[in-house]
Amino acid sequence: MKRLLLIFGFVIASCAFTFGQQQYTVDGQTYSLKTEVEGTIQLLWNTIGEDYRYFIKKGNDIAELKNTRSENGYSEEYKDVLKLFTNDSPGDIDNTKLTLASLKKYFRSYNKRVDPSYDDSIENIEIKLRLGPFAGVSNAIFTQNESNAILFAAGADLEVVDEVKLRRHSVVLRFKQTFENSEFSYNASQFSLNYRFKFVKTENVDVFVNGKFVAYTYSTRDFEVTTMNNGITTTRIESASGGDINAPATFGLGTDVKLGKGQLFFTYNDIFGLGVDSNGEFPLDISVGYKFGL
Repeated sequence: MKRLLLIFGFVIASCAFTFGQQQYTVDGQTYSLKTEVEGTIQLLWNTIGEDYRYFIKKGNDIAELKNTRSENGYSEEYKDVLKLFTNDSPGDIDNTKLTLASLKKYFRSYNKRVDPSYDDSIENIEIKLRLGPFAGVSNAIFTQNESNAILFAAGADLEVVDEVKLRRHSVVLRFKQTFENSEFSYNASQFSLNYRFKFVKTENVDVFVNGKFVAYTYSTRDFEVTTMNNGITTTRIESASGGDINAPATFGLGTDVKLGKGQLFFTYNDIFGLGVDSNGEFPLDISVGYKFGL
């Protein structure tokens, strides 16, 4: 158990470490920024507070790309800044939006126009972490749940995503606690490693298949033991507990729906498994939660 928690903690710490950030001073303010595009002009950005902030750097000159909202709409000051920094070979500035994807396209296009040796095939990764507490129910089909009792469950997902090269893929570290009830005296704490493939990927909705491949489960269960002695039947309650690591290869489905600054998510877990025995009941393991960026 200690060994697993140590490994689990190391993975989380490794994922949380931020690469490629440098300090820049802009208009007297110092920012820690990521480099998204290298070249003659560089695209720098970061999330500062709750806002995405974008900057352009050319040589020793650096300026922020802004789009201030006024009574008459958005001012689009960033377009004037782009014209100033790329006046030797302006591109399609009018159709460039103040988003990471659109800016990246413009920056790379300009760099290739002014530098024939520029390699525009190189893309930086954009690792992000999302934390998602959830609650749900489960009939624990991979246990001896003879009464098919529905148990309450709660926990949290830590999702690791790359929004550039692997937008359809993510890795999820999940902690799930299953609670006993009057029908089935079973409690379980599980850490699991999951892979998700988003076969539907849109701006507001993702739909994915989830595969659980490694799990550590520590469970406790009370059960009745009946004995007969001299014609007298005696029933007593005994408890069993223990933990194990396995590779269940169980699969489920889920969806993420953009809501505010985060995502509402729904997962239907452990629909079927390979190399793991179920109790034969129809699987009912659903979770609903909300995840937000770290």
